Amino acid sequence: MNFDLRNAIIHNVSGNSQTELRETIVDAIQNGEEKMLPGLGVLFEVIWKNSSEEDRKEMLQTLESGLK
Repeated sequence: MNFDLRNAIIHNVSGNSQTELRETIVDAIQNGEEKMLPGLGVLFEVIWKNSSEEDRKEMLQTLESGLK
């Protein structure tokens, strides 16, 4: 069976409102379940691909400071 996890995750959240997307992200983080990590990764990929270079630099600065 060939299952494309990335496309399944995108399909599951496509058309969601900002409120629904926020709830999905917050729920995944608060639950802390390992199985939610791929979904968060896919959402981050969508954000990254649709961000300007300036926004990417800001995300990297936020990430760097959060990891210190």
